Amino acid sequence: MGLHLVIGNKNYSSWSMRPWIAMKIAGIPFEETVIPLYQPGSAERVLSYSPAGKVPVLIDDGVHIWESLAILEYLAEKFPDAKLWPADKIARAHARVVANEMHGGFQALRRHLPMNLWRPPKAHALPDDVVAQAARIDALWADCRARFGTGGPFLFGAFGAADAMYAPVVARLHSYAVPVGEGAKTYMRAVMDLPAWQEWAAAGLRESWVMQGNEVDWPEVRRLPAPQ
Repeated sequence: MGLHLVIGNKNYSSWSMRPWIAMKIAGIPFEETVIPLYQPGSAERVLSYSPAGKVPVLIDDGVHIWESLAILEYLAEKFPDAKLWPADKIARAHARVVANEMHGGFQALRRHLPMNLWRPPKAHALPDDVVAQAARIDALWADCRARFGTGGPFLFGAFGAADAMYAPVVARLHSYAVPVGEGAKTYMRAVMDLPAWQEWAAAGLRESWVMQGNEVDWPEVRRLPAPQ
């Protein structure tokens, strides 16, 4: 059996986006199951794949791996030719550091700026802690690009696991028109220009499920037009 990735709504599920976009860009074939979150029966469906009750979940010949970063590490071991982590040990160590910083940090930004791909980009009021975390991300990206990004437009040159971890942040900064430097804007454009990004976003725009908690303009649901 091949790889099977269980994910949540593409419009909203930032955690799901990470392994999905990494696998697409690396050319790793997989089947996907989308479970719309916070719908009747969805919690039970997720629990049937993961004891943590959360998506994403990667299934490989009976092995179940949950948590985005754990999935990326599993894929890096199973598919070394995909080069999800940099070959250079110093760059690789730093890539793991910034990926883990994303995995465990930036809680205020996540809470106040939930991923919502169909929201037309518009500035949103930002508490001081969100402003500080956005500035940290801007500086982190600039540092990675300056030190390790000479081989391409991404954090470590070629797209890899660290970029996959920050892909939902790109979506958040874009959707809420968060002020960032020119270097960050260039990086965000490179990520959003990826065919895999475009495929994920188009699928998200075609979804109909609405998660009130991810709609900061509620009760208004502002939506970009779905692609034909």
